[in-house]
Amino acid sequence: MKRTAFIAIVGRPNVGKSTLLNSILGEKVSMVSNKPQTTRNRITGILSSGDDQFVFLDTPGVHRPHNKLGEFMDKTALSALSDSDIAVLTVEAGDKVGPTERNIIDQIRSGGMHSILVINKTDVSTPEKIAETIKVFSEYYSFDAVVPVCAKKNDGTDIILKEASAFLTEHEWFFPEGIFTDQPERQYAAEVIREKLLRTLDKEVPHGTAVMIEDFKDEESIIRIRAEIFCEKDSHKGIIVGKNGETLKTVGTRAREDLELFFGTKVYLNLWVKVKRNWRDSEANISNFGYTMD
Repeated sequence: MKRTAFIAIVGRPNVGKSTLLNSILGEKVSMVSNKPQTTRNRITGILSSGDDQFVFLDTPGVHRPHNKLGEFMDKTALSALSDSDIAVLTVEAGDKVGPTERNIIDQIRSGGMHSILVINKTDVSTPEKIAETIKVFSEYYSFDAVVPVCAKKNDGTDIILKEASAFLTEHEWFFPEGIFTDQPERQYAAEVIREKLLRTLDKEVPHGTAVMIEDFKDEESIIRIRAEIFCEKDSHKGIIVGKNGETLKTVGTRAREDLELFFGTKVYLNLWVKVKRNWRDSEANISNFGYTMD
């Protein structure tokens, strides 16, 4: 009999949720950078093994929102949690139970969900700090399992699967065997480009960017993509483009390399930059850029 479950990966921004998902799947389906709030939408990652199918939901970091986009991201994360069978609360060694964690744990408790506490980034911690984190969180809530991991080095992620497998239920799979994400090609391409912006730019500029795929043509031996990058200020546009267009060229080159690896074919990428002031506080713009609740 087939078994499956929906598993929400939740936590504060920048604790390594997307890296954890990619490590578990062995595929890059969720974008990663060293800046918080890289993930804006709910990202589905699917792992099928034997008769079991694990459906992971990578979520935006739960935080105190400062604009309409932030509100959308919080709602997305908490909605994914309520739609799931298992919660994977991800923290870093040394973390305390703060307002974000209390909010998430309250939802886990009220929903009667199975729960796994994952303590990430053990490679930059100590056994004493890890033990203290386990003690602090376990005293606050009784998780079904606690798993210290280093997602970046794929250390301990197999234990998460082992623990989660105990809570799978008999049910036909929700996705065909052999796929590892349900993201539309356009959405994936837009997220790759935005990730490269986050990795290439500094400070606040990348958080005020959004990417729309205006044209996506899958031809016989090449995919042609035209994408528009939106930012909030004229000065930001200048930074994104860079002197003689060098910064935008770097973003395009890095994005194209990832897209060619993902699609398995040559990619022609045409990037344009436009200004749309204060779009993060406009519900209409947020929706137009693809940030909509399921």
